[in-house]
Amino acid sequence: MRQLAQDRSMAGNPVKITDTTLRDGHQSLMATRLRLEDMVGIAPAMDAAGFDAMEVWGGATFDAATRFLGEDPWERLRTFKRLIPNTPLSMLLRGQSLVGYRTYADDVVDAFVARAAEVGIDIFRVFDALNDERNLARASQAVKRAGKHLQLAICYSVTEEGRLGGPYYSLDYYLSKAKRFEAMGATSICIKDMGGLLAPYDAYELVTALKGAVDIPLQLHSHYTSGMASMSVLKAIEAGIDGVDTCCAPLALRTAQPAIEPLLFTLRGSDREPQVELAKALEIGDYFEGVLPKYQRYMESARVSVIDARVLDHQIPGGMMSNLVSQLREAGAIDRLTEVLEEIPRTRRDLGYPPLVTPMSQMTGAQAVNNVLFGRYAMVTGAVKEYVAGNYGAPPGEISAELRSKALGSAQMSDADAPATLPPEMDAARDAVKHITTDIEDVLTYALYPATGMKFLRIKHGLDPMPDEMKPIEIAQKADGAGRSTEAAKPPERARSRHARSFSVYVGGERFEVEVEPNTPQGGMRVSPAAGVSASPAETASASAADSPAQAAPSAPAGMATEASSDEAAVTAPIPGVVLRYEVEVGQSVDEGDSIVVLEAMKMENTLTATATGTVKALVADVGATVAKDAALAIISIGAD
Repeated sequence: MRQLAQDRSMAGNPVKITDTTLRDGHQSLMATRLRLEDMVGIAPAMDAAGFDAMEVWGGATFDAATRFLGEDPWERLRTFKRLIPNTPLSMLLRGQSLVGYRTYADDVVDAFVARAAEVGIDIFRVFDALNDERNLARASQAVKRAGKHLQLAICYSVTEEGRLGGPYYSLDYYLSKAKRFEAMGATSICIKDMGGLLAPYDAYELVTALKGAVDIPLQLHSHYTSGMASMSVLKAIEAGIDGVDTCCAPLALRTAQPAIEPLLFTLRGSDREPQVELAKALEIGDYFEGVLPKYQRYMESARVSVIDARVLDHQIPGGMMSNLVSQLREAGAIDRLTEVLEEIPRTRRDLGYPPLVTPMSQMTGAQAVNNVLFGRYAMVTGAVKEYVAGNYGAPPGEISAELRSKALGSAQMSDADAPATLPPEMDAARDAVKHITTDIEDVLTYALYPATGMKFLRIKHGLDPMPDEMKPIEIAQKADGAGRSTEAAKPPERARSRHARSFSVYVGGERFEVEVEPNTPQGGMRVSPAAGVSASPAETASASAADSPAQAAPSAPAGMATEASSDEAAVTAPIPGVVLRYEVEVGQSVDEGDSIVVLEAMKMENTLTATATGTVKALVADVGATVAKDAALAIISIGAD
């Protein structure tokens, strides 16, 4: 190995390697569920391997850590910086959407970038889902102010031809974007092929042209989904690409990146041989071979094949596919995956052919799921409405008249040359969590995810216990062998209060009478109080967030429908999700079709409407609660004044 290292040092133009194992690798293959405890043991060896950079943060890792793992993403980054002192750390930043799924105000962007740079990020890979440079400007300025490496990414996409060219994504399109990004002060440019759509000879043509058009380094990030990525990486290297992204073998291929190991063999002894030690790469792979079996339930694929050639049609990026499968399974609709994959290209066409990358991939995928489950555009997500209104920037193509009508009704699109500018948000975020914390990192966590962020902060600061589903697998799984905790605390028994409400529950054709009532301030479920003592939506949302723990409301599990009586109508969750806010108060008169509650499902907001005309009798679930499919969220007394 020493001789190989000496030979490697003689390479005249070694290709630079960014390792994605600790971010995009597990995001793509296992829904971002890899825990910090299973990364720290190998981090020093990865630091010594010779990578030019390691992508360890950003993308979905921030959301997944707080939502599913009970981990503080800021502490995760701090730990990486301590264990990986010699290798630059990289993160993926979604432009004005940061690490979330909507557009954030400028003050949130400034504060987030500044803190991330201070805690440990050296390279910020910044992209916009529409390649709209206006949505990159603020984050780019913040990165430059912090004195860090600004890598602006061009999201690679194709229309329906499956190859470079066509009416939108031509060679001139990419050259124009690269020149604009260079003029914005980019330190380097990344070709971000999130769907594995870049064909090998197109890669050679594109890289050759870009090398002649800009003077800054080029990086290629590609996913293996279609099976072309390894070939495309090799052709890009032949064309002179400066750097490429790879992953260690156990977390490579399928919808993740090409594996580093075969690339090292392929380039050994050449002028482009990377400065990565093969022995270290093999050690890293062996480590993850021992760690990953306990995550098998997250790595299950709906496909037997390692590749998905149909990605050239549906274009789903790697990080989205594992989440899509997981979310359909939770909704009890995994059998409809094929229908969803067939619907996604139609939905994308209606949206004007946006590149399918976060948040556009989630937006398109979630809307496609809604279209399959409930009928085309019968339930339009809030994000799609904002997009159609022009608030995300300019789409590459025309938005269909049908979608525009369903999303906006009689409202008009805003000027596509003026993406939404939001008022400052940081002061409101500080105020919302001041009863818990004043730490800027906690404030930013809440600003990014008000509902799930508040749940996490209450757990982090000891106000609520960590739910079993957030605990490490070996702790949460007990002797029952079913992946459930046998030590879950039972709620204390207490007398029935005057606020209790009766409901009928049907299970397997049998009818059961149950009573539901609000918990104490230490409880997690809320049924609105009787008429005459109702609170405003803002007050109930504030009280819920501040005074009750972030545990799921005991609503109906999947397959159990909670029904109202004959003179009542229930507003139920059509799919599993998180209750973000109520739009009505108890006692308020509503008409059929009026907005009642906003449910976050598949990371998109869905507004659920009144199923009848009447008066709101009860708001059943707690704001911030995770609810199952068919869970009752509100009860309407039909025809009541």
